Amino acid sequence: MTIKEKSASLPELIDPRGPRVTASITLIVLGAAFLTHSTFLILLQLIQFTIGGFVSPKKAPYGIIYRKLIQPRLAGDFIGEDIRGPQFAQKVGFLFAALATIGSFTNVGLLFNIPVIFAFVAAFLNAAFDYCLGCQIYLLIQRATKRL
Repeated sequence: MTIKEKSASLPELIDPRGPRVTASITLIVLGAAFLTHSTFLILLQLIQFTIGGFVSPKKAPYGIIYRKLIQPRLAGDFIGEDIRGPQFAQKVGFLFAALATIGSFTNVGLLFNIPVIFAFVAAFLNAAFDYCLGCQIYLLIQRATKRL
C-alpha cells in the first residue's frame, strides 16, 4: 500500500472544539424550539443535522459558523479528531429532529416534545461537559462490530 493509498483510507479529521461550539448553538435552537413549539426552529435544526450527518459536520451551517467566525480567533493548534463519531451523532440528532418535525406538523405534542428534550440533553452534555453521547454510541457500535 502506498502512502497516498494509506492517507486516502484514513478518516477525515476535524477540530475537536467545533462540535462543542455547534452543540452550544444547537442547545439554544432546541431550547427556543421547545419553549415556543416553533416548527421553523425545529426545521432549522433538522437542516443542520441532515447536512452534518449525511454530508459533513464541516459543511453544515453551524460548522461553517465555527470555521469562519470562531476558529480563526482561537489560539493554538489542535489535535484532529476522527469525524465519524460527530457525524454519527448528527445522524442521531437527525432522527430526533425528524420525529419532532412530524410531531410539529401533526400537532402531536409528545411527538414534538420528547425528541426535542432528548436532543437538548445530548447537546447540553456536549456543550457543558464536552461529552458527545452520539460519539460514545458510535464507539460502542464499532467495538461491538469489531470495525474500530
